[in-house]
Amino acid sequence: MCRGLAALPITCLERAKDLKTRLGILLHKPELGHKIGTSSKLQLGSRWRDSSREVLEWRESFDQLLKSKSGVTAFHTFLKTEFSEENLDFWLACEDFKKTRSKTKLASKANRIFEEFVQSEAPREVNIDHETREITRKNLSGATSACFNEAQAKTRTLMEKDSYPRFLKSASYQDMTKQA
Repeated sequence: MCRGLAALPITCLERAKDLKTRLGILLHKPELGHKIGTSSKLQLGSRWRDSSREVLEWRESFDQLLKSKSGVTAFHTFLKTEFSEENLDFWLACEDFKKTRSKTKLASKANRIFEEFVQSEAPREVNIDHETREITRKNLSGATSACFNEAQAKTRTLMEKDSYPRFLKSASYQDMTKQA
């Protein structure tokens, strides 16, 4: 994010995100001559062949989607079209982080995740509130496998309540369900 973004009123931030989403959608409209979304749809078609039942299960719950490797791939591809894949990338990084057993690796991974996704103005900053960001920063001093739990939970909720419903309504998911 830009320097000084925290000083902007929340309405400006919301407007900027809205514009970002709209521009992303415009880039993928076939009548504008761009075929960016076409290759993504073809890629998805080859990756989700595991079973048609699995594709239909993704709409049952967000957990079903996250349990499926091809579901995560399809969702990630969709999030790229909305320029918000950092949320899923952060969630996945936290899941991987929780599997780390070495204390040394735990600390270095924690710092890398924090610097990439959590700290203010991080290159791939996730949308979490200041309080959660500070709690996570304090958790780094004694890095445990649970130090990102609160930030991860907030990011997951954001995806579940915001991006996931749009994914289910997206043309790419609708195409997959028709083929299933």
